[in-house]
This record gives sequence, C-alpha cells and structure tokens, in this order.
Amino acid sequence: MRSALITGGAGFIGGHLVDQLLRERWRVTVLDSFSPFYDPQVKRANIAGHLTDPNFNLIEGDIRDEDALNRVLQGTYDVIVHLAAKCGIQPSLTDPLGYQDVNVCGTQNLLELARKLQVRQFVFGSSSSVYGVNPNVPWSEEDHVLRPISPYASTKISGELLGHVYAHLYGIRFIALRFFTVYGPRQRPDLAIHKFALRMLAGEPISIYGDGRTRRDYTFVGDIVRGIRASMDLESTPYEVINLGSGRPTGLMDMVRALEDALGRKAQMERLADRPGDVPQTYASIAKAARLLGYQPGTELRQGMETFAEWLSSTYSTSVR
Repeated sequence: MRSALITGGAGFIGGHLVDQLLRERWRVTVLDSFSPFYDPQVKRANIAGHLTDPNFNLIEGDIRDEDALNRVLQGTYDVIVHLAAKCGIQPSLTDPLGYQDVNVCGTQNLLELARKLQVRQFVFGSSSSVYGVNPNVPWSEEDHVLRPISPYASTKISGELLGHVYAHLYGIRFIALRFFTVYGPRQRPDLAIHKFALRMLAGEPISIYGDGRTRRDYTFVGDIVRGIRASMDLESTPYEVINLGSGRPTGLMDMVRALEDALGRKAQMERLADRPGDVPQTYASIAKAARLLGYQPGTELRQGMETFAEWLSSTYSTSVR
C-alpha cells in the first residue's frame, strides 16, 4: 500500500485529492492547521467522512513549526503533496510578511522533512499568479519572464526555486504545479464564483472590478486532481514546473452568464475600481502537462458550473432554480 502526506489536505483541492487517493486504497496522512482564513468547519466537513477510515490519519499542525513536524511526522511516505499555504492575492497585500512566513518558510520546512525522511517525490501546489502581467499568452512554463504583482505570487515563485535547490542537492524529485483558477464543489468561500453565487441567491449585487473585461482560465477541480494524481507518479525528470489549467480563458461576463444559467438567477452588478494585484488575464499553455502527465481537462465551464450549482444547493439547502 502506497502512502502519501498531504498538507492542506482538508482544504478545497486537498480534500478532493484525499477522496481520490482513499478510493485507490492509498494510506493518507493529512496535515492541516485549520486556519481561520475561512470557517474551519468548512474544512472539517471536507474530511468528516474519512475520520473512521483506517487508511486515513489526520494531524492538526502548522507547517511553520519545524520541531512539531519532526515530532509528529515520523512515518514513511512515498510522496508529499504540499498544498498548505496562505492563499489569496488581496490579503497578501496587507500581510506580506505572514505570507512569506507560511508559504516560503513553511515550504522550506516540508522540504527539510522530505530530506530527513528520504521522501523522493514532492509535489508542490504553485499558482498561475507567478506569471503576473506577462503579456506572452498562452503562458508557457518555458517562458522564464515572470512578472508577479502580489506578495502571494512572489512566495509561490520562491517555493518553486526552493524545490529546485532540493532536487539538485538531495535528489528529491520536485514537481511544481501552477494551478489556474480552480472551481467546483467545495470551492473556498472567498473565491469569486462561490461569493458571486451566494450573493446572487440572496438577491444581492456582485462586485465587478474595473471594466469587466478580465479573463480567467477557469479549471474544474476534478481535472486538477487528475493532474496532481499523474504528477505523483512522474519519474522521467528530477524537476519540473507544469501548468494545470483548462487552456480556454473565459471573460468575466461570460463566466457570470454561465453562473446565472446554472443557478437560474440573474446577477445584479456593482461596478468598482480596479484592485491592485489583480491581473488582466490568465491563460495556460497545457501542452507540457499533456506531454508529461497525459493531462487532458475534460470539463467545460458550463458543465462545471452545473456541478458546482448542484453542490451549492445540497450544501446550503437552497434552491438554485
């Protein structure tokens, strides 16, 4: 039986990954701090069904606490999937040091743990935010012109570079996955689609920043999990950075219309000024992911929105039609 340590495993993406691994009969250890960035009970609900599974082990801990990590994580792991992080662009503008502490120092601690425990496969959750305002689209991993415009983005670049050091010095295979605007059931409540949906169902206006012409490469969480899962088995290279997106950027207003159709509600809109740190577009080249991981995202935005709306209805006991 293969064994995985998943940091942030009670979160949105991590919870879906844990579901998949337990279905495959992996032994899964989740490390999560249940930080109050959003309601910790949301994260506890993500993993509640696994607490009695003998192949599931939950450890509550902080990746910044190196001594505690060394005490409680003494097992043997085939792979570490490091998804724990302080997330969000806007909050990082007001707490840059906190983001540095968790996302950079915390990642360093996990890499040190991998070195000590001789874990040879390390998958790192990075972000499309690292590309920033790079005008060369679709964004390719081979384009090394990164133009981050938020502290959050800079911490993700730092994590990728730390991984390169550990791959070079200690033979830890490091795979950095740049996630592009992930959505779907159990999406974090601070993210736009989830926030928009709840406000629309409540008859409240949604906030549209700037001229509404931004584009995002919305990627369904099931496709992301398949990409992560494939990266856990990648052995052909000691270090890689790989985009996981849909390869199909969608305009903000088109996304709102798809959400309206899925919810059966019309959005009221409140126009606001542009926000610092927000980029005008994200657009992934997924050729490398296809080549190395066999990655082929299969969920169209409207299909994904329908699935999200069904989950929203069951979770909040609210009719979406």
